[in-house]
Amino acid sequence: MDSPEVTFTLAYVVFAVCFVFTPTEFHSAGLTVQNLLSGWLGSEDAAFVPYHLRRTAATVLCHSLLPLGYYVGMCFAASEKRLYSPSQAPETWRVFLLLALTLPTIACTLIYCWSRDQWAHHPLARTLAHYALPQSGWRAVASSVDTEFRRIDKFATGAPGARVIVTDTWVMKVTTYHVRVAQQQDVHLTVTESQQHDLSPDSNLPVQLLTIRVASANPALPAFDIRLNSTEYGELCEKLRAPIHSAANVVIHQSLGDLFLETFASLVEVNPAYSVPSSQDLEACIGCMQTRASVRLVKTCQEADEGECQQCCCRPMWCLTCMGKWFASRQDPQRPDTWLASRVPCPTCRARFCILDVCAVR
Repeated sequence: MDSPEVTFTLAYVVFAVCFVFTPTEFHSAGLTVQNLLSGWLGSEDAAFVPYHLRRTAATVLCHSLLPLGYYVGMCFAASEKRLYSPSQAPETWRVFLLLALTLPTIACTLIYCWSRDQWAHHPLARTLAHYALPQSGWRAVASSVDTEFRRIDKFATGAPGARVIVTDTWVMKVTTYHVRVAQQQDVHLTVTESQQHDLSPDSNLPVQLLTIRVASANPALPAFDIRLNSTEYGELCEKLRAPIHSAANVVIHQSLGDLFLETFASLVEVNPAYSVPSSQDLEACIGCMQTRASVRLVKTCQEADEGECQQCCCRPMWCLTCMGKWFASRQDPQRPDTWLASRVPCPTCRARFCILDVCAVR
């Protein structure tokens, strides 16, 4: 049986990781810095910049206290080590205690430096100062950001630890320890990468994630990356004034249908191939009449007399893209999570089939 020391260590490591990276369950339970210190932080909607000045400082301090919290917990979980009396504790634990006390000390020193002159030295305040007019200061820019954030027509997306917010004037990325800000008229936007995932971690749906580099014309301001679902790309473009350039190798799927076709094709590739008899010629796809027929429906998901799927007797008449569009057109648009596992009738003979029955022609 595990000792109390090992049990506490494992439990505390899990807690610390979840407290820092805050999964959905911790947000739902209110175990976040924002919720625990909500009385001091105030409201993000009422004052966006002051809220995040305090939030980032509080987050740095709270996270720096985690090693000290572990040491205090071990004083009770492993009382035989006499950790409550550092002079009698093993040398390794004395070093750990020194580290656990050093981190909050550094954090407090950093926060003190940030908070001088009413937070004028905070990284967010210094960034805003680059956009201030000579006769005004960073607080005037902060007031403009606060005002635009309160508007309901802003674009906002992303997880709590990596939110993307676009207002009429500003592009912002809110992370655990930072708030990146850039003025729309001052930035160059480039889609640098796209990642295709057959299944989203939040739902049983295909997803394409885009990485967009936001580079300011001011060399003193570092560039930063924002990530979003490709289905939100159109809405983002509507809110932006600056054009978004794409790398030559990036293909953007802006609709769920595009994503489904990509996933449909990748799944068909791993299905058994169908060999066309040498006496049979492949004709043009009857759906688009642009390419040759490239798929045939062959029941491979189960035995011939089992399940809901039926054997299709049609010769190859459809290309992969048209078959994928037909499959998607027969789905419930309100239930996209069921698309991949559903069955639809053959577009010509009406025999029911699933994705596993779509075989590429060889």
